[in-house]
Amino acid sequence: MSKDILIKECKEKMEKTVEATKIRFTSIRAGRANVSMLDEIKVSQYGSEMPLNQVGTVSAPEARLLVIDPWDKSIIPSIEKSIMVANLGLTPNNDGRVIRLLIPELTADRRKEYVKMAKKDAEEGKVAARNIRKDINNSLRRLEKSEEITTDELKDAEEEVQKITDKVIKDIEKLLALKEKEITTV
Repeated sequence: MSKDILIKECKEKMEKTVEATKIRFTSIRAGRANVSMLDEIKVSQYGSEMPLNQVGTVSAPEARLLVIDPWDKSIIPSIEKSIMVANLGLTPNNDGRVIRLLIPELTADRRKEYVKMAKKDAEEGKVAARNIRKDINNSLRRLEKSEEITTDELKDAEEEVQKITDKVIKDIEKLLALKEKEITTV
């Protein structure tokens, strides 16, 4: 394995870490209806687990309302059960045709709790980035030990990996700042 391949692998893994952090942030609600809040919900249908958005249309017609319009109305109880099990703090109401989810106003305590969750997710992303850095640097040192690269090349590669890591950590911190603002803005 060459130094260039390792650095390319580092960039790809780091980008995936940022994306994973973004995805985790979407599940933290901010008092406004957002269809991505339901992305992680799986519904049992015909003996298999399917994502909610594959069994019906999910929309946010109002700032504090989500509407789920299942294509097969017979699975409404299964969708309701999945929402309750997901523990999002939302209570489904159905009229036999659609399911409505009223998004309650966030209390100050709930906002603090969500900010803590976002900070925890951001820290997990940063730790993942640092672990990637460590693994890539270890691989680079093995290349130097086996004399596939020189000491100078090792130093340059480690500096490049550090620059990539610093950028990813900054990106995660920017995402966290945006999420905190979204949560705390009334």
